[in-house]
Amino acid sequence: MPTPVAMSWSGGKDCALALYRMLQDPDYQVVSLLTTVSAEFGRISHHGVRIALLEQQAASIGIPLRKVALPATDAGPCTMEQYDEVMAATMSQYRNEGVHTFAFGDILLEDIRAYRENRLARMGMRGIFPIWGLDTITVFETFLQLGFKACVACVDGERLGAHFAGRMLDATFGDDLPEGIDLCGERGEYHSFVFDGPVFRLPIAIETGQRVEREGRHHIDLLPAESSTAGHEAATETFPPVGRVPSSNTISPTSSV
Repeated sequence: MPTPVAMSWSGGKDCALALYRMLQDPDYQVVSLLTTVSAEFGRISHHGVRIALLEQQAASIGIPLRKVALPATDAGPCTMEQYDEVMAATMSQYRNEGVHTFAFGDILLEDIRAYRENRLARMGMRGIFPIWGLDTITVFETFLQLGFKACVACVDGERLGAHFAGRMLDATFGDDLPEGIDLCGERGEYHSFVFDGPVFRLPIAIETGQRVEREGRHHIDLLPAESSTAGHEAATETFPPVGRVPSSNTISPTSSV
């Protein structure tokens, strides 16, 4: 009997490749995609992608999606204490449903993996890391070779220029990166959105809207194709501020780019 697994899902390339590997393994059955979202802004935490596109991804993959809304108050952003409370309740719910294993798309950051494993162990659960330890060049090339398609959803403005927001991930992507930038953006240089590939039944049709800068991050407003919002400017305030979501050293999917 395969072990039921919840997949930590950001909508980005690393978790997509990790999901692909999980689906090939007969010892596991991925029964849920788990994504943290900004309740205030209606977008994926950190990445800033619209929830409508997240839902289209899950529908095309054919695995139930569970969205965890991170709270925000007039007093300020979601604190780590609030976050831990919300996630503990979510983990308890999964555990009551018989799911004790979570999969992540992390590649090489030891502190993030240790944090996830520690948090899960407190709940009597465990984490697995299907692409852990792989060279990031290998990860990127494998992603493309399998037929995945993705674009950059947002970048850290201190490390990449605004023009990278909306850039397709292709064989020439690495040639354009500045020296010292990880090809997979494993250290938060960029986040991505996957819209086609072997885990999808149908591709996700998207259009690119306005580029927006928010607290040092450059976002591209990705829109569902033929959306009524297409052509509208995306106000800066429609993207979650960096300070309104926990950092990537959590058990959320936000570090899987």
